[in-house]
Amino acid sequence: MLSYLQKIRETNPLTHCITNIVVANFQANGLLALGASPTMADSLEEMDDIAQAAAVTVLNIGTLNPLTVDAMKRAGKRAREVGNPLVLDPVGAGATTFRKETTLELLRDLDITLIRGNAGELAAIAGIPWEAKGVDAGTGDASVVEIAETVAQDYHCLVALSGEVDVLTDGSTTYCIEGGDEMMTLVTGSGCLLSAVTGAFLAVAPNEPMEAVAEALAFYKHVGYETAQLAGAPGSFQRTFLDLLYKETTYETSTIRKGTDQ
Repeated sequence: MLSYLQKIRETNPLTHCITNIVVANFQANGLLALGASPTMADSLEEMDDIAQAAAVTVLNIGTLNPLTVDAMKRAGKRAREVGNPLVLDPVGAGATTFRKETTLELLRDLDITLIRGNAGELAAIAGIPWEAKGVDAGTGDASVVEIAETVAQDYHCLVALSGEVDVLTDGSTTYCIEGGDEMMTLVTGSGCLLSAVTGAFLAVAPNEPMEAVAEALAFYKHVGYETAQLAGAPGSFQRTFLDLLYKETTYETSTIRKGTDQ
């Protein structure tokens, strides 16, 4: 049986990203290195066509404007109409009123398959007190598992909370994924690219969404750890990370464990 990674490299799923200007190039290059085929279209006039042609749609609110929000709504609705998965990356959801209101509006209006964000972003969605600055994960007293499970239950979707240990949940079953390296947090767009990578994994496993996302998280942490062993600074980390996204063929699924002890 082919792994999800092998399926991506054999089928090159068209991954539609409506994303932010800071990370578009890194996201596109990362998807190409992975084996997927990126399209970064965000014009309202072509959203129906692009979303239907793509295998998955990924929405990223990093640099919001009203026209982009309209495009996200149209693409998201069309993606789900044709049965494709839909990923939301609520970048800095609690940083401004506009971001939070837009995030909640997208969650209300669209049938999201997966929300992928950090603790601060997901706490803002859940209405759980948390101290965060901008797009940083921040700190708080709540359990990250509680935050992830609350959002999953409220919006009836998968939630992947990224951190030192990633948390993946559908609201009832929860997995923790270990690995990675702190240097990943020093590269702009590493989280945004992860959202796109989870989208590519979802695209090749429409009937196994939780398993696909768990393996996407494990693979990404594996690549991050291996990259940190070779790179000594953020600039070389980014270059080496793309190289290893392309080269790596195996990863440990033993880093995925069922449990809620975070």
